Amino acid sequence: MNGEHKITGSHRERAAICYLRQSSMAQVRQHTESTKSQYALADKAAALGWARGDIEVIDTDLGISGKWGVAREGFTELVTRVCSGDVGAIFGIEITRLATGTLLIDPDGVYDPADVNDRVLLGFKGTMGEMELHVMAQRLHANKRAAAERGELRTPLPVGLVHDDAGDVVIDPDAEVQAAVRDVFAAFAACGSAYGVVAAFSGRRFPLRAYGGAWAGQLRWGRLTHARVIGVLKNPCYAGAYVHGRYTSHRTVEPGGTVRTGLVERPRAEWPVLIKDHHEGYITWADYLASEAKLAANRTNAGARPPREGCALCQGISVCGSCGKPMRTNYHTDQRPSYECSSRADRLTTPTCRSVAAATVDDTVARVLLDALTPGQVALALSAADEVTGATSASAAPPSSLPNAPVTTQTGPSAPSTPASRRTGWSPAAWKPAGRPGSPPSPRPSRRWTRPVNPCHRCPAGLTWRNSPPTCPACGTPRQPATRTASGCCAP
Repeated sequence: MNGEHKITGSHRERAAICYLRQSSMAQVRQHTESTKSQYALADKAAALGWARGDIEVIDTDLGISGKWGVAREGFTELVTRVCSGDVGAIFGIEITRLATGTLLIDPDGVYDPADVNDRVLLGFKGTMGEMELHVMAQRLHANKRAAAERGELRTPLPVGLVHDDAGDVVIDPDAEVQAAVRDVFAAFAACGSAYGVVAAFSGRRFPLRAYGGAWAGQLRWGRLTHARVIGVLKNPCYAGAYVHGRYTSHRTVEPGGTVRTGLVERPRAEWPVLIKDHHEGYITWADYLASEAKLAANRTNAGARPPREGCALCQGISVCGSCGKPMRTNYHTDQRPSYECSSRADRLTTPTCRSVAAATVDDTVARVLLDALTPGQVALALSAADEVTGATSASAAPPSSLPNAPVTTQTGPSAPSTPASRRTGWSPAAWKPAGRPGSPPSPRPSRRWTRPVNPCHRCPAGLTWRNSPPTCPACGTPRQPATRTASGCCAP
């Protein structure tokens, strides 16, 4: 070995440390030859004159990367031993970064950091090694980008899509998997809410294809969660598009010095590769954009105020008169809604921030609204609403995967009593998935009732049975006995 004459008796009287490390557990599992060669360093130390009892192996850093500032117990122990003067030589595969006061031995030779020439050589080898890693990574990423621009870079596909024998992306031939994925998009088109899709899949399983680990490539089934629904709706692969670089890594340094790396989704305009109509999809690109816009409109934490279920009239549009923050809507055990200042959750309330019963506010708002409306304006609004409902029903044909499509809220005494969304007219009970046609529907019971359109088209629609006036403001007809499905105003 080159430089063996630098090893003296004083070095052999102290311990020989064999320091083993690999940057990830994947390297430990797959690059077994590298692990074996590192353990073989103990034999090389014995061949160079160290007694077996003086040879120690530190392998606690196998599978731990030092790139992001993660604490490495093995390296800490090594530095402690070197500083105490107990180490005569360090054996390793890559030792250029270990600037210590003891001998450094790698497969190429023996280096003495006290020798200026050895220090220069170690520094030069370290710089060249770092540059080599940079060039290799640059070339690999360039090749991946080139393959992705052609749409040929194979990446894990979401459930419902698979690679055929030729390597092309095709729809999963499993009929139940197909039906489950199609029903997710059909249910979202019907209800417009990710939580509504979860409710429609209550009691029904949803597929999941695992990548990596013991379940690699196998199809599993489980419960459909809200996060899974969002992942399906926001994945452009289901729209037949090929995307590369949709996510990028983001590093943050914690106060303790630990570097954390996470994935951040890029805006669609910054995707490096986007190839539309790359393969057959479950929906069109226009449907994907519509779903994306609908999900964005449903995000209340971003300032959106979408229509919500429940009988509270001012939910989502009321603010606290003391601190100016939005007021949340809470439903108590007896289904009585109330508005509560959101500052209460952060304990930032002012002395006058409080909770107020929704009926107190809603009755006043409804009274002011009815006083400002005329019978002609009400009739015109109802007529326009009927036209919009009719046009929507005519243009939206029921999808093939929904043999019993969701129905809109009917008018008149024949209106169904199934609980439905107050503003969208969609109900999980009216939706029957195609994947398991023999299974009974399993809707999530609604906690509130509907707000139907009055059949006479003369009275103000939208009043619940609880806050309806004694007589119809438009025609003076007495209110009928209260029910949970009709306002009772202006009975036909």
